[in-house]
Amino acid sequence: MSNKHLFLPSGFIRTPLQNGLGRYIPQLQRITLKFCKNHGGSRGVRDFIETDLMEFAKTNPGTVVYLKPRRHRYPCMVAEYLNGEREYLSCHEFSRAEIQKWLSYMCTRSGIPVMRFRKYNHTDYPSIQGVWNPFTHQAPEINVAQFPHEILSKPVDNGPTATDQLIEIFKKTQIKDPVKPEH
Repeated sequence: MSNKHLFLPSGFIRTPLQNGLGRYIPQLQRITLKFCKNHGGSRGVRDFIETDLMEFAKTNPGTVVYLKPRRHRYPCMVAEYLNGEREYLSCHEFSRAEIQKWLSYMCTRSGIPVMRFRKYNHTDYPSIQGVWNPFTHQAPEINVAQFPHEILSKPVDNGPTATDQLIEIFKKTQIKDPVKPEH
């Protein structure tokens, strides 16, 4: 078993700016592709630039892409995120497909450094009742039941559906407020 996790910083799960409530904001601000025009280790980066870079730029309009040719150096990617974090990735002898996968990975990341979690659940207001999960209030017979089960597999009839209730409310408002004709 590896012990690499011991050297990672530890912390809790954090979400940037409640991202996803309302609309999603991509966290990748800019990506810099550094490569050599002649070196063989940069072939995958050059192939990506020639064939797929324009498509990447069209699908990610919020990300600025910089190309930086350097002589006799290994290729690399530098990603900069909205929270100020920078991620460096050496792309020596990567194929075009690997470059695409790593760019996709960097575009979907939040920029928060990789860390080991102290707890899987964290809240500022802990509950004295314990952690809720979807199986908290389930019947214990489900644990040993053989499915399909005659009683447990019956559909539950809880009265009218939400759609039926909306139709009834709409019909009631139509009767109370008739449309006034315009003069």
